Amino acid sequence: MLRAGPAPLTLVASGGPYSNAPDVFRLTRPSAEDVAGFLAGQRGRPFSYAEVGATRGAPPPGYTVDHNRVRLGAGGAAFARARAALRAWRMTSLGWSDVHPAGAPADPGTVVAVVVRHYGFWSLNACRIVYAVDEDGARDGVRRSGFAYGTLPDHGVVGEERFTVEWCAADDSVWYDLYAVSRPGHPLARLGYPLARRLQRRFAEASKRAMVAAVGPIESRRGAA
Repeated sequence: MLRAGPAPLTLVASGGPYSNAPDVFRLTRPSAEDVAGFLAGQRGRPFSYAEVGATRGAPPPGYTVDHNRVRLGAGGAAFARARAALRAWRMTSLGWSDVHPAGAPADPGTVVAVVVRHYGFWSLNACRIVYAVDEDGARDGVRRSGFAYGTLPDHGVVGEERFTVEWCAADDSVWYDLYAVSRPGHPLARLGYPLARRLQRRFAEASKRAMVAAVGPIESRRGAA
């Protein structure tokens, strides 16, 4: 079951100005006050792309697609830990990347700032959760849980990313699935698109490792989570 978020508003160009907030790209780590101001200026803003919900189906033309998966373990206990890790944003807590506010609910409409340190500077990237995923496995034997968020105008790229965990009835396996569609948005991202792609690949690998570490070794055990 997918729970839809609010309808997208009028599309505006990425990298536009906003009030009472720091620049998207910074030479120093943003303070708590900087992040709070940034978030306050983002909550009423539209998505930065027209294809809201793009990660539900076939990717729209003009976007780069990234799809990454890693096995986390097997059984209900592993699935329960994986779901808890998603809700705690463990897949984005990487040392050089984290989400604010800490503990933000993974509910449609929630706005978060992804704070990233890369290539000697910091960036603040605004996202809003588009939809939640809660599937019981009745359709295809795969129980799924997670959510997707989309970019707001003040984000280094344009697009949408989906984070889900899956429990497959066929073999009891539990997986982390990361699926994203994106294109360069901010002028600096367009100029340095090869570096942006390298950063996206680095994030995907680090995110998988973080989820594997969060779930940890668990004895396979069938049964409801």
